[in-house]
This record gives sequence, structure tokens and C-alpha cells, in this order.
Amino acid sequence: MDPDGSRGETRGEPGREARGEPGREARGEPGREARGEPGRETARPAFYAARPGGWRDWWTLLHPPYSAWHLSYVVIGAAIAPRVHLVRLAATLLAFFLAVGVAAHALDELNGRPLRTKIPSAWLVSATLAGLGGALAIGIAGSIRVGLVLVPFLVVGPFLVVAYNAELFGGIVHTDAGFAAAWGAFPVLAAYVAQARALSLGAVGAAAAAFCLSMAQRRLSTPARMLRRRAGAVDGTVTLADGRELTLDRSTLLAPLEGALAMTAWGIVLLAAALAVARLG
Repeated sequence: MDPDGSRGETRGEPGREARGEPGREARGEPGREARGEPGRETARPAFYAARPGGWRDWWTLLHPPYSAWHLSYVVIGAAIAPRVHLVRLAATLLAFFLAVGVAAHALDELNGRPLRTKIPSAWLVSATLAGLGGALAIGIAGSIRVGLVLVPFLVVGPFLVVAYNAELFGGIVHTDAGFAAAWGAFPVLAAYVAQARALSLGAVGAAAAAFCLSMAQRRLSTPARMLRRRAGAVDGTVTLADGRELTLDRSTLLAPLEGALAMTAWGIVLLAAALAVARLG
């Protein structure tokens, strides 16, 4: 595999012909076009991305499986509290949807258009401001009802959204650990405190678990994004011990990464739903 195209000459390796190896056509293997491998222009920017244009751009912008994944941490944080208040849980879910699902993703799309949507920049700015404003309004109303214990979360939350997605301070927050803390641990702790008005050892443990799961998410999604958004060509083979060769292309490398991401997203969502039913049913 050579996603950046720097093969052969830059590493001092001879090409196939110089090594006496037959090319694809000589080996009877189909070329890239015949295999239907998408190039830079046709590859979707994410496995859940819809066809570009109109309302489909907004669907893609919301990152549905990832938004559901991280909103599930809100449910998990609330569900492990001694007592679950349904109204507080609903308000916390709405606040995180506005802050993460809408504002964070709109701001991220403004920063380089990684999803290649055609949403006007003015609309993305409006979505960012409306999402953060709505989340803050819910948080302020919640702090009046729950107490000042929520105030630190009202300060840290918007800071994480802006600092991470706008890559402020030299990108010091825009790291794997920053992502895991902001989108994994933070929702668990905020949701728990909104219910219990205090932290507990159990909540910290659940936040640590969400941090680890979010780190795993990044370890899978980072190479997947590179293959979909930055790789101009993917080509290679794996030679098995019995001499057989397996062809590597973009779809072959993406399948295990995105399959694991999709199944983990479903698993976290179903776990959160089961906890909610168990506590509220």
C-alpha cells in the first residue's frame, strides 16, 4: 500500500518491471477502473455520507452514527446515577445534540470542508452559533434547577467544542486524547452530575471507559479518513505463506475499519438504550 504515491524512486526500490514481476495485466488482474475502486473524486468522505446536495448534506454533516454513539454516553452517565430524572436526561441529550451533533460538526466543516458539503458558510456559522447558544441556554436553565455544580460544565463544554474543532492554540486540544476527553469522558460526567448533583467513583470509572472507547474510535477512524479523503491511490498485495497473493485496494482496507466502527456504534447505542429501559421502565 502506498497511499501518498511516494513509491519506488523515493525509497530506492525498483518498479515491478525492473524486479521482473509482471504487471497487473500480465498477471490477469483487473485494473483500478475494472475493479470499480473509487478515486479521489468518487470516494465518499465517510461511510455514512449521503449523495451530495440539498438535505443530504445536512444528514452527512450530523455524522449520524458518531453523534448517536456520543449521545449514548449521556444516557449511560445518567443511567448510573442513583436516581434518574427523565426531564433532566432529555434536556441533557438535547444540549449535547445541539453542541456536538450540530455546532461542533458545523464548525468542523467550516475548517477545511472535510465532508465536501455544499452548505453555505453563512449557514454553517449560523448552525454553530445556534447550536452552542441553545446548548448554553439549556445548561443555564439546568444550573438554576440543579445548582451551581453544573457551572464548570457550562464553561468547559463550549471551550472544548471551539478549541477542538477550530484547532485553536496550535491544535493542542485537537488530538486523540482531546477527542476522547471531550466526546467520551465529558458527556458521561456532565450527564451524571445533572442527575446526582455530584460526582462519584462510579461516574469516573464510566467516564474512563468512554475515554478508552473513544480512543479506540479514533484509532479506527483516523486511517479510514485518510483512505477516503487523502489517498490518491491504494495498490498492493499480501503474499501468503502458501505463495498465494491477495490484492489490497481501498475497499479492502476500509472494510475492517469501518465495519468495526459501525458495529461499535450500534453496540454502544443498544447498551445505552438497555440501561435507559432498565432504569426508567
